[in-house]
Amino acid sequence: MTEHKLIHLVDDDDAVRHSASFMLRHAGFTVKTYPDGVAFLDSVDDAALGCILLDVQMPRMDGLEVQEQLNARGVAMPVIVLTGHGDVSVAVKAMKAGAVDFVEKPYEKQTLVEALNRAFQRLEERTQRDLLVDQAKGRVERLTPREHEVLVGLVEGQTNKSIADDLNISPRTVEIHRANLMEKLGATSLSAVLRIAFAAGIGFEDSDRG
Repeated sequence: MTEHKLIHLVDDDDAVRHSASFMLRHAGFTVKTYPDGVAFLDSVDDAALGCILLDVQMPRMDGLEVQEQLNARGVAMPVIVLTGHGDVSVAVKAMKAGAVDFVEKPYEKQTLVEALNRAFQRLEERTQRDLLVDQAKGRVERLTPREHEVLVGLVEGQTNKSIADDLNISPRTVEIHRANLMEKLGATSLSAVLRIAFAAGIGFEDSDRG
């Protein structure tokens, strides 16, 4: 069954997006298309889980740069890159950066579908825990060093005043850092902050050091 399998197709070529999405939908996949890497990155934080079909040669930001950003954000979705015929060096770079596969253009339907099925198989084999850990680590990495220190204080159960005393800053400054880190973590409550921090290993790492 493939109807639940979502593909994020990122390609700047209108004709390719049209033909590939038509072909993939006909093969039973669900497809969401994006005109370039920037548009995809703008929406990826809220995107439903699926596989990413990523063209390498795109304006504004090429596929390898998009892949780099996905890694930095901790996006755990499998990536298949679309490369030009014979562009082996690019394919190798993409695979080294974590892409699960590459498909050369022009591609045959069967080749692409088989690559996608392998990617979805890998996605299904990963546990929800793995995905949460990757996503949590990616979010925590966005924090500044000071925001990270405030996060550690929150994980240790400290009050804003206590954190302020430890860091030799004002409680008001702690509140600002706390608001900023909550926004970066996508958390609306302290309990959500703690869940993300624990998933990223924050409480365990820092207690071990302390």
